[in-house]
Amino acid sequence: MKNGCVYLVGAGCGEADLITLRGMRLLQNCDAVVYDDLIDPALLDLAPTAAERIYMGKRCGKHSAAQADISSKLVALAQAGSRVVRLKGGDPFVFGRGGEEILALQKAGVPYAEVPGISAAIAIPAAAGIPVTHRNVSRSLHIITGHIADDPDALPAQVAWLARSKGTLVFLMGLRHLRQICSQLMEAGCPPDTPAAVISGGNASHPATIRSVLSNLAECAAGLCPPAVIVVGQVAALDLSSRICRPLEGVRIGVTGTQAVVGKLSRSLADLGARVAWVERALPQELPVELDLLSLCTELSHWVVFTSVNGVDLFFRSLARQQVDLRRLRCRFAVIGEATGEALTRRGIYPEICPAVHTSHALADALLAAADPDEEIFLFRSAHGSPELPRKLTAAGLHVRELSAYCLRSDPGAAETWAETVSHLDYLVFSSAGSVERFLQQYGSLPGRAVCVCIGPVTAQALRQAGCSPLVAAEISTAGIIKTILEAHAQTAEAGV
Repeated sequence: MKNGCVYLVGAGCGEADLITLRGMRLLQNCDAVVYDDLIDPALLDLAPTAAERIYMGKRCGKHSAAQADISSKLVALAQAGSRVVRLKGGDPFVFGRGGEEILALQKAGVPYAEVPGISAAIAIPAAAGIPVTHRNVSRSLHIITGHIADDPDALPAQVAWLARSKGTLVFLMGLRHLRQICSQLMEAGCPPDTPAAVISGGNASHPATIRSVLSNLAECAAGLCPPAVIVVGQVAALDLSSRICRPLEGVRIGVTGTQAVVGKLSRSLADLGARVAWVERALPQELPVELDLLSLCTELSHWVVFTSVNGVDLFFRSLARQQVDLRRLRCRFAVIGEATGEALTRRGIYPEICPAVHTSHALADALLAAADPDEEIFLFRSAHGSPELPRKLTAAGLHVRELSAYCLRSDPGAAETWAETVSHLDYLVFSSAGSVERFLQQYGSLPGRAVCVCIGPVTAQALRQAGCSPLVAAEISTAGIIKTILEAHAQTAEAGV
């Protein structure tokens, strides 16, 4: 049996790319990930598909796992030989109970390491434009828990002393005691007009920032939902929030499909400020292809046609498995769109056909214009591909052979991870009719709040059949989807919705 170990990894506070490079690499190579509330669920997509994903949240006001149960789970996984990432919001050692978990690992003799993360005490105020220290304003920082373990309704004894300090006070997990915190600070000598703020940000469901003075803070923040960070001190009067133009800042967008489909789209949306959730994760499952690829090396002329990046990847995987030298191929290649063409050119092969309009209909027309009647056409694609392409080619008298290289199955873990997030989405993107079908199978219905955006008429028809009136991208591409969302969001913002 291999030796297991546990890495306590700080996930940072907010979007997934705030995690450290070391934390990301550990996630990419783990056997199991045990995660908390308030991490960006997109981080779970970094773990290998086969990795076990175990939710063990620990949060005030919600049903949560006991700390002893969490520690026991980590020990059991490691003793079974697993390489475990314990993924914790913020930093494991800043009120993250990382110390308690390490003591349990030490007692059990389990190897471990801690990987720091960006603490909410710093990151949440910073996102709101509040620096926790600033020369000539505040030269010290005090991070305080909003409750203590022995008595959840009590505050730390040193609050009175802190009230007389000139530094910044940051309270974590203190929203339910906000009125009590403000009263005790003023009673201990903190001026009532001291600038203060309450920020609910990061991965909170209802982000908001409230600025006021200490005497009025509790009243102004009434109705704010946890989790939240409380900041008291002169720095709370500063506003150094970002002025970089990110037109989709804070917009929540769900994407669907395979990694090949959502990868570039997700990165581009995130660069524009969007919070992206991979809510329906389709996994390609390779199927046995009954074709001796050496037949593509004969004097006869052939076309090999790809309609997806996955088809390209699996074709070259088959070539390697059958040990077919690329130099021997006597084929002409056609693809349905730019992304598929790029996947082919990365292998040093440039397609002869890539229609300007990325549809099966346009690809069929291009093949009919270019192919000779005696050329055989191999369609290397999904088992669920549209029948339109082979039907049109066959009707014109061409020799077509369909090769089902893969099928797609939904990863059930995606729905478990994103179930709560889906109801808060602003936009939901579909790239195929299949992704619509898989989404409905997992979630039961389309979210009422989200605007559905899709590529092409076939996907649009599938959404209409589900009772939705989608936005249809004018251009069938990643750029087309992004342009559609930007235009829709700009109209919404202009209307003040």
